[in-house]
Amino acid sequence: MYDEFTLSNGLRVIAEKIPHFRSVSVGLWIGTGSMLETREENGLSHFIEHMLFKGTQQRSAMQIAEEMDAIGGQVNAFTSKECTCYYAKVIDEHFEKALDLLSDMLLHATFNLQDLEKERSVILEEIAMTEDTPEDLVYELLSEAYFGDHALARPILGPAEVIRSVTREQILAFHRRHYRPDNTVLAVAGGYELDQLRELAGRYLGAWAAPAQAQKAESFAGCAQQVRIKRKDIEQVHVCLGYEGIATGADEAYPMAVFNNIFGGGMSSRLFQKIREEMGAAYSVYSYPTSYPDCGVYAIYAGTSIQQAQQVVDEIRRQVDRFLADGFTDREFTQARDQLKGGYILGLESTSSRMSALGRSKLLLGYANEIDEVIRRIERVTPQDVMSVARRILESPFAAAAVGRGVEALKLQ
Repeated sequence: MYDEFTLSNGLRVIAEKIPHFRSVSVGLWIGTGSMLETREENGLSHFIEHMLFKGTQQRSAMQIAEEMDAIGGQVNAFTSKECTCYYAKVIDEHFEKALDLLSDMLLHATFNLQDLEKERSVILEEIAMTEDTPEDLVYELLSEAYFGDHALARPILGPAEVIRSVTREQILAFHRRHYRPDNTVLAVAGGYELDQLRELAGRYLGAWAAPAQAQKAESFAGCAQQVRIKRKDIEQVHVCLGYEGIATGADEAYPMAVFNNIFGGGMSSRLFQKIREEMGAAYSVYSYPTSYPDCGVYAIYAGTSIQQAQQVVDEIRRQVDRFLADGFTDREFTQARDQLKGGYILGLESTSSRMSALGRSKLLLGYANEIDEVIRRIERVTPQDVMSVARRILESPFAAAAVGRGVEALKLQ
């Protein structure tokens, strides 16, 4: 059972006590990311994530780092399209220190102008690094091709022109609008006591006052079915195809995961065995689902030479057609379902992964499934469920993207 309660200011708390674990992972999850930004704000969620590490009214950036290092802990953060998370992992006796540090960063960041200008330069370098990482770049292009004018098409880092021009006042206004207790979840997993959790949550986060605001992402109408290419003078061609995926929390999530394990999710999958092992046409080829609150993308990626790029694209399409026509064997199904179950159970050995599952689910869905319920839902998946979701995905309109030399000659759709 999870411990759950809500502070008087609307901040939600969800926690899982794991007996005999000496570590505890703590995360503050904020409902803001690039899908909740306007074009003019694109990248501000990520910019703020950087700034919260630059110092508070009580601590300098160096003190934040030193205090966590002094107790052997870890502190970090990430921004996604739908949320931002600040998290720490410490031994249980330093639980209070972790929550003290994270809440101080969240509530008392100074947004010093000199630090802001330095971080602006850092983020511009981060954007440039993405441009030089073709596997990342091709997925950014696929997002544009699949989502079209929707906010999900926008990059998490934002475009360079927004980052160059945004002012401190604009960043502070965005922070005030999105960083609110009613838009935040505190997630904890590991060694703690419930009375201690209630007392510390109230002490460090209970006085946080901010007006509640309605916040809703724009709905997604469907795949834009576009193609995006970018010619770059690099050794390989990187290709991504994007099909309709499954929304976060949907009943089809577990059948989709089983399907993905069969089709392209690992070394024993169809795509890997055919394109890498049999054809020798790519070092890296895989598929992966990404879910958002009301939609998802099922992406297929391959990196190969320009000479073999069209052959690889054609083979991916043949594998799609073959799956739709012939389905899969009982052995493939059993192996893929067991792989999903085993991977989930192994992931439970980490307090970080358990905290992440709790925080993300509570923030985006309003609830988190119990571990036994997740295992039961995996075990209840049938071959018919898998084939049904496979048809929904693979028969859907798709978008495509490619990066490399000669990509303008590729037939991607």
